[in-house]
Order: sequence, then C-alpha cells, then structure tokens
Amino acid sequence: MPVLGRGTECIKLLLSQASKDMHEPLVPMFFPVLGAHISGTEFQYPDNSWKEPCGMMANLVANSGDNKGQFPNLIQAVCRDFAKHDKEEMDRLVEWSKQKNAKGANKDKPARPEVAIWFPPTDTTNPAFIQNAMALEAQGGRTQYFNMPEVEMADQLCGSHKKLSQLLRNVYDRARAGALRATADGVSGNPILRANLTFSSTPGATRRFYKYELFNGTFGRMVFSFKPRGARSGRIPRQGNYPDEFYQQLDVYIERLGISKGRYVIRPLNKLTDRLAQDMATLADLTDDDVLFEISHRSLVSAWKAGCVLWILNNQTWTKAMSDLVEWLVYHDLWSKMQIFADMLSKGEEGASDGQRRGPKNMLDNLPNTFNQAQLEALRVSMDKPKEGTGNQLRKWLHRKFITYCELTGLYTKTEEFLKKIEN
Repeated sequence: MPVLGRGTECIKLLLSQASKDMHEPLVPMFFPVLGAHISGTEFQYPDNSWKEPCGMMANLVANSGDNKGQFPNLIQAVCRDFAKHDKEEMDRLVEWSKQKNAKGANKDKPARPEVAIWFPPTDTTNPAFIQNAMALEAQGGRTQYFNMPEVEMADQLCGSHKKLSQLLRNVYDRARAGALRATADGVSGNPILRANLTFSSTPGATRRFYKYELFNGTFGRMVFSFKPRGARSGRIPRQGNYPDEFYQQLDVYIERLGISKGRYVIRPLNKLTDRLAQDMATLADLTDDDVLFEISHRSLVSAWKAGCVLWILNNQTWTKAMSDLVEWLVYHDLWSKMQIFADMLSKGEEGASDGQRRGPKNMLDNLPNTFNQAQLEALRVSMDKPKEGTGNQLRKWLHRKFITYCELTGLYTKTEEFLKKIEN
C-alpha cells in the first residue's frame, strides 16, 4: 500500500484504531460505509455517464481468528449518526403501535409512519430490504448500508442464493428492484436499489459462496480484500481504544460527506482512470488473460467511486497521494481475486490446494531478452494456453512496443522501454 499522504487523512484516522496487520486489508472496506453517507451527489465517469457513490460492495477475506472482528468496531464508529437516526425512526414506530392499540375497534386508527432505516440489521429479509428502499427513495434517495459478519447472510437479504446475482447486480448498477410486489396494503413500488454492502468471510467460505457467480458479472462487481495467513508471532495485535479526540476528528469528515450535493467532474481522477484502463489492457496482453481484462473493468469503477469519496473527504480537492491510493485499490482488488479464485477462474476447480492455485503471469518475463516464436509457443503450451494464439500475442507485444522484431534473424528482442518498466 502506498504511503497515505495529503488528502488521505480520514483513512489514516480510521487506521489509527486498527492493528498494523489489518491496515492493508481494511482500507478497501472503508469506502462502502463512507460512501453510504453521501446523498444527492453524482459524479461523471470517463465514459460520460453519471454515477452515485452507492452500489459499493466489498468482501474482507481472512482466516478464522485473523482479526476480521476489528472491522465491525470501526463501522460502529463511522455509523454513529446512522444509529441515532434509526433509533429515532424506531421510536416513532413504537409510538404509532401504542396509539393504534389504544384505539377501540370502531375508532379511527393513526396511519403507520413511513420509517426509513439507514443501517438495517444483518437479518433483514428481502421484502423488508425492498420496503426500506422505497422509504429511502421517498426521503430523497438515501443509501442503506449493510455489514454482514458472514457472507452467507447475504442469501436472506437477496431472498435466496439463487437470487443473489440479480440483486447484487441491481444494487451495483443502481437499477430498480425489477418487480412489483403485492402487499396487504396493495401493490408495492419499484424503487431504485441504493445500497452499500460489506461482508467478511474465510477463504473457504468465500470460494464456496461465489462458486457459481464467477462468470455472470456478480464476481467482478464485488471488491475483495484478502489478508494472507500471518506469521506465528505469538503477539496479540493491538486495536484502538477510540478516544473522544478520534470521534471529534471523524465527525468533521462525516459532516463533509453528508452536506455534499450536486453534480461534479473530477478531472484528475478521470485522467487517472483512463490511464489505469490502458494499464489493465497492457497487463492483460502481457499475461494473455481475457478473464483478468474483463474483471478489471469493474475494479476500475469501484476504485473510481472510492476516489470520489476521497475527493469529498478532502474538501473537494485532489492530490497525488489520493491518486496513488486509487491506483493501489485497483491492483489490490485484482490481486485479492487471484489469490482466492485463480484456479477456479482458469479451470473451474473448487478444491485445488494452495500450491495448485495460480494467477496471471507476465509471460514476457519468462522468456530471454532475445527469443524466437517457437520459444513463446512452448511457453504457452506449458501454461495450458493454445499454441494458435502465439502470433496474435506477438502482434500485441509489438504494437505496445514491448518487443522489436528483426526480419534478418527472425528473432524478437525486449525493448529498453519495457526492461526499464520491469526494473522500476
């Protein structure tokens, strides 16, 4: 992870209450909960579409007992305003219930208040999720935020595991619920699903849960943050004690998120995103990996949304440190996905051992500085890639100026430009 410099002070503040071993895994998890505090704000993506900082989803993956439990404590700190709002809403509902029960059978009963919850409990059912989305839309389009300590809890929210992919895709794309529902009071509405979600899970549970979602778009929409198994240090990690000074500083940032309204174009962020898109194409060409290229598209969008949140937190100004962090978020997401799912993405195997898992590899690194076509063909065959793709891969490398070709010798040579990039 890059050094958190100017413009990332809020992230540093949150990390001050986490043990050092959790700093990198937790950073991607902060943005869905912070983004849920933004309402009535849109940003222009480089493709000219307008997006809200909702539909942000992240999954923290670490072994059992490896400090994932620090994350809920940080969420409670960030969502103190949500908890206060929700208590007031529930108090209104309790008061309505008392008044209704106090009326006789023939007396007019008070109308049920429209209750909207910002931080619903983890056992929320799918009908309650849709009803809450309707209430939030009526209140101006608020985003509801969910934190699931176990990823399997998402099935109840989605209605069933079979409906998981449809609901999560609708949430990510800020789509409507997609169907009218009959209720005791008539036909329900069809609200835009504005929600941000975070999950926690072990590597094994994560692989089982997403087994059938790897190629339908759901997998790419989810940001993953993987924490490898740590060394046996024998030291108990220290997390924060949340002093009053921490809350005072945090509330300043939360207020900035809450008062942000309007439409904005963050030109430095969009320029960075365009450059990262080129980098993803370069990486895919070096590894000849179409899956990597496809999932990188939404990794870019997710990191871009995080950049929008950082821009608001930093008083609507951009810094190099923010660019460095957004770029790291893209690569950390891709790295995490390959650490957890590489074998399943390449071969569809659920139970491969750690030693059998592999991610995309820079094929040019595995070749000498000067090589011929036959050597690349042999390398591709050893990596279970079709021999017939050799010519196309060479043309891509030539186009990107990774290599040059000598007609006299029939040999390819790595360019100085490529070698310098590798050294750096």
